[in-house]
Amino acid sequence: MKSFSNRMIAGMSALAASVLLGGPALAQASLAMLDTLDRGGWEIRYRDGSTPRNICVRNGREFIQLRHKESGCNRFVVVDAEQEVTVQYTCRGNGYGRTHVRKEGSALVQIDSQGIIDGRPFQFTAEARRTGSCR
Repeated sequence: MKSFSNRMIAGMSALAASVLLGGPALAQASLAMLDTLDRGGWEIRYRDGSTPRNICVRNGREFIQLRHKESGCNRFVVVDAEQEVTVQYTCRGNGYGRTHVRKEGSALVQIDSQGIIDGRPFQFTAEARRTGSCR
């Protein structure tokens, strides 16, 4: 019985390490929903009434880090479903964020994001719509 218990603990430890270190559990997260969004120009309208923003979308992953522009941030996929994704990310030395993107159509998504950038908190909800070609 002791041997089984030790093997069980070792197996659970290996699984936890795999998840925390980005092993197989993370490799399976494809964020495929974001690839189904139409490419091109999109307008982001913030629910708080702040100035709309235009972005060029190549694969939908642009919606994950709207406040953190830098590349190389570590990402952890929390939800990877057919109509929604939730990603938590950390940008070393510049904060972190957690973004939820819900697809309403290939040219319409709802975005909720919050986190810390430059030592200050942010939180927003927005709607993004495809507007045409990138400018």
